[in-house]
Amino acid sequence: MFTERLAVSLILATAIVTGDCKPAAGSGRREAGGDRITGRMLATRSEVIARHGAVATSQPLATQVAIEILKKGGSAVDAAIAANATLGLMEPTGCGIGGDLFAIVWDNKTQKLHGLNASGRSPYALTLSQFRELAPNGIPPRGPLPITVPGCVDGWFELHKKFGTLPMSDVLAPAIAYAREGFPLSELIAHYWRLGGQTLAEYPNFARTFLPNGKPPGKGDIFANPDLARTYEALARRGRDAFYNGELTEVIDAYCRREGSFLRKRDFAEHESTWVEPVSTNYRGFDVWELPPNGQGIAALQILDVLEGFDLRSMGHNSAEYLHHLIEAKKIVYEDRARFYADPEFSKVPVAALISNEYAAARRALINPHRALRQIDPGDPKLADGDTIYLTVADKDRNMVSLIQSNYRGFGSGLVPDGLGFVFQDRGELFSLEAGHPNVYAPHKRPFHTIIPAFVTRAGRPWMSFGVMGGDMQPQGHVQVLCNLIDFHMNVQEAGDAARFHHYGSSEPTGERMTDGGIVALESGIDAEARRGLTQRGHDVRTDPDGFGGYQAVHYDADRDLYIAASESRKDGQAAGY
Repeated sequence: MFTERLAVSLILATAIVTGDCKPAAGSGRREAGGDRITGRMLATRSEVIARHGAVATSQPLATQVAIEILKKGGSAVDAAIAANATLGLMEPTGCGIGGDLFAIVWDNKTQKLHGLNASGRSPYALTLSQFRELAPNGIPPRGPLPITVPGCVDGWFELHKKFGTLPMSDVLAPAIAYAREGFPLSELIAHYWRLGGQTLAEYPNFARTFLPNGKPPGKGDIFANPDLARTYEALARRGRDAFYNGELTEVIDAYCRREGSFLRKRDFAEHESTWVEPVSTNYRGFDVWELPPNGQGIAALQILDVLEGFDLRSMGHNSAEYLHHLIEAKKIVYEDRARFYADPEFSKVPVAALISNEYAAARRALINPHRALRQIDPGDPKLADGDTIYLTVADKDRNMVSLIQSNYRGFGSGLVPDGLGFVFQDRGELFSLEAGHPNVYAPHKRPFHTIIPAFVTRAGRPWMSFGVMGGDMQPQGHVQVLCNLIDFHMNVQEAGDAARFHHYGSSEPTGERMTDGGIVALESGIDAEARRGLTQRGHDVRTDPDGFGGYQAVHYDADRDLYIAASESRKDGQAAGY
């Protein structure tokens, strides 16, 4: 079982951290991208080092597809799309063309970062008053109401138009072949497939597509999706219009009418992705880049701004003092997240103020080093008024892609359009129904989004493309990885494998409020002394076998002109290079 495998890796990490297991001679922490030994080795495997290209995804076969595209002369974007299409087949528990996409691309020719927001909008035909009548107890996680326009396909074609080199038919060919011939399920994905199958078996098209012979496929079972192969072939032949203004749209429109969804052809015809400027903060000499709202990426920047005022290294990695400061910074920032993050076309989001040094200093002052905060109000930045996949690819021309894509909750809404082989996302569940809230539902509006790609530059040069998938864990995960790398000089693999915390129970952009300080879940690699110290400070500490996200990264070593890639042990994933 995946839980047993995870437990073994975490027990090993615990033994190493606490000194119960002696490291092999010569092992130790290495500075990211370098070779300086600085301490014990926490990694479950070695980093992948390559000269011409590197890939890290959450499924080994998808990683190999991306490598294949790079070897054929494809760009990093070509390979990223190919991997994403393959993951849509092989890991539908976390992604697919029924969901949304965000990406940050380093274009080496222009020495510039580009951001793409390929998230979809709510139906024109559904009003707030109708929504409230249909969902008196809150927005449901499944079924027709939380469906928003899927933005993934348009995102692929926008990225390809700007940065692609191979024809889209070549890019999608490996995924089409796997969809027709079938592939063996990997272990962790099979586990989540079983859980999703139990929840969504009531939806006939879902069962027909994803529960062959009436049950979910298990680890090593061969699964094929010929419907998805035909859908990908339509995209390869006729481009994005096949999905948004063509034969696939007709099928989708008819299905939505039958199932009670308010999405119509107009919603698809008027959909478009948005190229945006990534925003950044400098953390101890490293420029960390995220995308602006409607996503939650700037939460990671806000947390880093708060933490920069503390000497984290002197506290000791994953000590009670260290963890307390990270958790409190997270709690403070997530109150701003709940209050201010929304679709900027509908609500003014004070991004510059939220990530300013002055605002960070004011919020930092709220942290009591000896006591956990139970309730926190959002700040005043001077206003005028789940499951996911993450992948990263780097190519021979030193272009790099940080891409994240999701259905939101596992398999999403459970609704599968007739004969198309994919599930609609349920991202609309993250709207608020509270009048006056920045994230309140409105027609043709983007909901608050959890999925966030990240990128780091140093002295104007690319340093690392990375992400940590997993709902509200993502900004927390970004920060923990970056502190591991920058404050504690871990290598790229160690930074992801080191034990993490997950704080949950903060106020949400849906309108729910934190009332009791929330819960701190800890991985087993965090020792008993740290747990006691957190409890003494007033944290509600729990042990959780899951929910700590999944990390992938590619670091560019500019001095030696090569890539160093990592894929952590919490997923089925693989890093590879050539």
